[in-house]
Amino acid sequence: MPEITGEEIKNALNAASRQVIGNLEQFTSRFPKAYSQNGFYEAVDNVDWTPGFWTGEEIYRTVAQKHIKTALANVIRPDFSTWHTFFFDPETGKPDHGATCQGYRDGSAWARGQAWGIYGTAIGFWYTKEPAYLPVFRGVTDYFLRHLPEDLVPYWDLEFGDGDPEPRDSSSASIAACGMLEMAKYLEEPEAGYYRKIARKIMKSLVDRYRVKDEKESNGLVLHSTYSNHSPYNTCNHYGVDECNLWGDYFYMEALTRLSKDWEVHW
Repeated sequence: MPEITGEEIKNALNAASRQVIGNLEQFTSRFPKAYSQNGFYEAVDNVDWTPGFWTGEEIYRTVAQKHIKTALANVIRPDFSTWHTFFFDPETGKPDHGATCQGYRDGSAWARGQAWGIYGTAIGFWYTKEPAYLPVFRGVTDYFLRHLPEDLVPYWDLEFGDGDPEPRDSSSASIAACGMLEMAKYLEEPEAGYYRKIARKIMKSLVDRYRVKDEKESNGLVLHSTYSNHSPYNTCNHYGVDECNLWGDYFYMEALTRLSKDWEVHW
């Protein structure tokens, strides 16, 4: 798989920027809604949700540090695959069990969850420079890469591979690429170059095979993302399957920007 070139990065960013501006001009009154759920549980998604705490007062930084340590200690399995959710005893607070909502089954690795693990450990290391995060990053990233199909864009769950009749999740590829590019800033060569090279290959595949090339096809930027794919073994609703989505477009733009300049994390 060839690496994406500088000219291809620039052209893709320009095309995506034009489309985003056009979409904003058509935006009216549709706003995303947050969701909440009762119970004591940790989700692998939450590994990425601490930046606002790191930039606040010491009490918030302390909470963020405890949060990410709890997440990494429980949502990551011994083989460095990830649980989507991990539950704690409501009385004692002790770890209880892992489960999935949006992955194929409890024991599989939901692709976007694995990508959140890559990005989240990189962001956590950026804020803390905690050496213990480095082997976690390497482990979750290696697991993700070893379970990619030939074109480097994962199926919605890493249980599936080339030839399986399952939808992809292109958003996971962009998220993982961003995480690798962020962590590469803090690693020595040749390891840093190794992750940058893989990220460029992933983005090359997305630009060549998954980006929207005709506005009649979609008003999004990247095709074949999957939000919530129901299976016989999970609890999620079935919607947002095999389409463009907000975070897929965002992290696609972030990854391309990271490849074209020295990205400064804005949160």
